[in-house]
Amino acid sequence: MPLHLHPLLAIPIWRQLRHLGGVGLILLGVADNSVIPLTGSMDVLTIWLAARHRQPWPYYALMATLGAVIGGYITYSLARKGGKETMERKLSKRRAARVCKAFERWGFGAVAVPALLPPPFPFVPFLLAAGAMQYSRKKFLAALTLGRGVRYSIVAGLGFHYGNHILRFFSRYYKPAVAVLVGLALIGATLTLIQYLRSRKK
Repeated sequence: MPLHLHPLLAIPIWRQLRHLGGVGLILLGVADNSVIPLTGSMDVLTIWLAARHRQPWPYYALMATLGAVIGGYITYSLARKGGKETMERKLSKRRAARVCKAFERWGFGAVAVPALLPPPFPFVPFLLAAGAMQYSRKKFLAALTLGRGVRYSIVAGLGFHYGNHILRFFSRYYKPAVAVLVGLALIGATLTLIQYLRSRKK
């Protein structure tokens, strides 16, 4: 199946984002680093754009990183302003305490390492923890840029060299792939809503 007919990328919102190219990656990055992340979406779009070779693949890695950093900084700023109460409204108290403990221990690495890891590893809790615990803006941005920069450089490079093979595989198994992505997004949204309602009730 040709790349432009890949079912996931044929969804209207995806069609608009892929036509925007690097700008689409920035917009998607902002959304993906919100409290309701779009699991795997950035990787798929980065691979697809790099595979088309309209721009050198480092350009797409840069745009994906920029979008992720902007989105991550927005989430960090909101948590920084609201403090731990904001984080506990988004997460359960138990989960918030666990993330804070990891953050107190690792600091810079608690942002950089999760930023590097692929989905479905949850990253937003670490953005919230960094803000809620008043972590240094400069260190936060440095860690986030490092982690996301390395990750999307790898993803874009793979897209450039092996994009056709990768997307051919997903085209062949597009139904389960789409089902998994949609399912993960719905699960994330549902869990976020449940945690929010519980915090409001308390």
